[in-house]
Amino acid sequence: MILTRRRALMTAAGATLAAPAIVHAQPAPWTYAAFVAAMKAGGRNVKISAEEWAAMQRRRPAALNTIASVLHHHFGAADPEVVRAFREVPREYYHYNYATQADFATVAYEGESKPWPIGLGSALSDYRGQAYMTQLCRPTANSVALEIGTGSGYQISILSRIVKKAYSIEIIEPLGKAVARIFEPLGFNNNLETRIGDGFFGWPEEKDGFDLIMVTCVAQYVPPPLLKQLKPGGRLVIPIGQPFKREQFLYVFSKDADGKVHSKKDLGVYFIPMTGAMQKEPPPPAEPAAAKPADAPKK
Repeated sequence: MILTRRRALMTAAGATLAAPAIVHAQPAPWTYAAFVAAMKAGGRNVKISAEEWAAMQRRRPAALNTIASVLHHHFGAADPEVVRAFREVPREYYHYNYATQADFATVAYEGESKPWPIGLGSALSDYRGQAYMTQLCRPTANSVALEIGTGSGYQISILSRIVKKAYSIEIIEPLGKAVARIFEPLGFNNNLETRIGDGFFGWPEEKDGFDLIMVTCVAQYVPPPLLKQLKPGGRLVIPIGQPFKREQFLYVFSKDADGKVHSKKDLGVYFIPMTGAMQKEPPPPAEPAAAKPADAPKK
């Protein structure tokens, strides 16, 4: 994801894996040896050397500072739970290309964050945009979250450190199978579940629905099943626009206590397209007036 507005205001952020604020597996000390062991346990090769690892880790505090600063700029304050999650989850572990079967962890904390291809038609979004979308969803320790588009697994790992239960769906089968193996080595599988499927249809087996739904691919319209699975009081954050066009925007859909859906147009973004039923199913004939996209807020 690429946000159209960015600013860096430096604030303090740590550089080591922190203990989770809710009941999750205790992270082990994050060292080069721990990284190598986790990568191998997840069925992935390691390319980065110990020296390159050390240099990359020295850049990590600045990236965490930037994340906190971006959130402060856009929201007025950085949610401490979001900042904690980004501190706790090691981004370098997700910098892996599944086509070349090699990590590219050396650039995990680049100063000017950007999306990175991970092979098989998917990409790892930039960390500024991921932080923004995470706080925009308003996750809490009581939330049940659904992500559409597992990709590298980084975004759902971030959400899983905050929420009660996290689900994610990946439509690219070889990618979904490979990424499903990487959570257990970090102890992130205690409240995180992924599967291969078409995210257009959501996760209907979760009968109580979701407090937040995050879509990490651009859609031409909102899939009706996702709105149906959104709980009253819940938030659906989704990029809407045309595939491979720059005129894409985040929309925030919310559902009130009466089940009415409201929407707000947010920042400009750029995502890879949602595939599957989105490219085959016609859009619903008409949305309720409350669900029609509003004009972008003036900023």
